Amino acid sequence: MSWPKFIGIAGGTGSGKTTVAEIIQKHFGKEKCCIISMDSYYKDFPELSLEERKKINYDHPFAFDIDLFKKHLNKLKNGECVKIPEYSFSMYKRTGKFKKVCPTPVIIVEGILLFYYEDIRNFFDIKIFIDADSDVRIIRRIRRDVLKRGRNLRSVTEQYLKTVRPMHIQFVEPTKQFADIIIPRGGKNEIAMDILIAKIKSFLKEYGKN
Repeated sequence: MSWPKFIGIAGGTGSGKTTVAEIIQKHFGKEKCCIISMDSYYKDFPELSLEERKKINYDHPFAFDIDLFKKHLNKLKNGECVKIPEYSFSMYKRTGKFKKVCPTPVIIVEGILLFYYEDIRNFFDIKIFIDADSDVRIIRRIRRDVLKRGRNLRSVTEQYLKTVRPMHIQFVEPTKQFADIIIPRGGKNEIAMDILIAKIKSFLKEYGKN
């Protein structure tokens, strides 16, 4: 059995991907389980002004630096550490800082378009899609972007209607077909979480035998 094990968590904006990832990590501990967010791999456009960067469609597949993302996943798979770029959501660009991440037995990767790219999709031993109602997702997104990302209500709602919702319908929702497990209500679905945690326990039990 090869290590590390990769668990992919996809789903629409505000569906609860991060919550599910954090529940798993809290259960097993950071020494056994690390989390990588696809959001860290947004392309950088330093040559553009802030106003120009705000106009970019960040919910389209082209918005992500997939080459770097894939390179880092390959390095982790081969037991190497990576330096993940820090991304500023208030400035719509990379900060120039990095976070060093070294492989753990289980690596959780989460992102809205995680299953859109076939070569990225093939990394995962378990593919999870978090399914949540659209009204729940938009409320969560508004709360997150206003409180944590320095956005205002008008910009969040305009972005949702202009790009987030249509891109979800076109690119995110169809990737549900690639999931091994679909979890309605995300981390609040205790039965689904128990099943998922039990599966990861079986992985780690095998890891302990190596």
